[in-house]
Amino acid sequence: MSVISIFSGIFCSADAVVRDVMDSTGYRLVTDEQLVRMAGKTSGMPESKVRRAFSAKTSVFNPFTHEKECSVACLRLALATELEKGPAVVHGFSGLLIPAAISHVLRVCIIAAIPYRLEQAGVVQGLAEKEALKQIHARDADSSSWAETLFSAKDPWDKALYDMVLPMNRVNVAKAGALIEENLIKDAVRRTNASMLAQKDFLLAATVEMALSREGHDVSVAARGGEVALTINKQVLMLTRLEEELKSIAGAIPGVHSVETQVGKDFHQAHIYRKHSFEMPSRVLLVDDEREFVQTLSERLQLRDMGSAVAYDGESALALVAEDEPEVMIIDLKMPGIDGMEILKQVKATRPQIEVIVLTGHGSEADRKQCMQLGAFAYMQKPVDIDELSDILKKAHEKIRTFHA
Repeated sequence: MSVISIFSGIFCSADAVVRDVMDSTGYRLVTDEQLVRMAGKTSGMPESKVRRAFSAKTSVFNPFTHEKECSVACLRLALATELEKGPAVVHGFSGLLIPAAISHVLRVCIIAAIPYRLEQAGVVQGLAEKEALKQIHARDADSSSWAETLFSAKDPWDKALYDMVLPMNRVNVAKAGALIEENLIKDAVRRTNASMLAQKDFLLAATVEMALSREGHDVSVAARGGEVALTINKQVLMLTRLEEELKSIAGAIPGVHSVETQVGKDFHQAHIYRKHSFEMPSRVLLVDDEREFVQTLSERLQLRDMGSAVAYDGESALALVAEDEPEVMIIDLKMPGIDGMEILKQVKATRPQIEVIVLTGHGSEADRKQCMQLGAFAYMQKPVDIDELSDILKKAHEKIRTFHA
């Protein structure tokens, strides 16, 4: 029996269609939330970080952590494992991860015109039109970002991505379910030996990608009959050494018979391949209104393989803390608006797990005592010795890792 993948817009009656199909076919349901839980257990990543892979908002620290790429790899492995269990309805973003070579999948898109979606939002959830539009636009932005991540396609409803696109403002739930069941028995989506082999290849590729991701690598993986191809899409200074490391990791995976590496179309772009080091701080937020100083500091930390982002005022820093997940902050005390002392108070009150290092050129002994009482990890004076600061950052990072171990 075949698999059904259903990707849908919000407020398009997709849940009702899924229930109808499950009642008729007896299929089990695989959702994004189930796969997020599985991916979190496999990788050790918090489920919130895995779930963020579906969001259009990517962490400012992602160039250093590769967390989105790692999350996608985790989700692929979770989905590939679920597909091995047999027929299912895969409902959500994750269904788009199924490779086109697995032909025994009926790929369905459920969407509707805005007036229909607004009506459903009001009837089903009692939302006012303004709030409903806000949620629709936010979810559609996530959908567009997801399609672009996977296919470099900005239209998530593009007919080329699916076998069927069902406009729910033109068909009712019963009719939509009937159309899916009608197409499910067609020869084009029947299981074949070639399609089942493609499913096995998907599982092997996902397993290899997960193993590489665990070691901090971000490369594309394809598999065919035990032959694995790794594509490096960013420049690297010592390509041969990287290739040897990748082959060593991938070659140790059961079922892998051979490993080949190649450079991708983006290899000659300006982006540099950066292996994520789990031992080094990679989510450092620098807060200082002296732009030249803080930009230079950020660059010097990056040269030491420490990932950092910059905020130039207290308001921006607190906004970033609210929507992202810095692990360590380096803050100046004297800034216009919300100063460093207030940032320290608010961060320790709302996100006590964040370690805060105060780096100032104008502080007093009384300031130092107050900062340490408020929970600062360290208090340092400008001009700072970069090696000393690096050591303090490593100690803060080690404290965080020990706490989460």
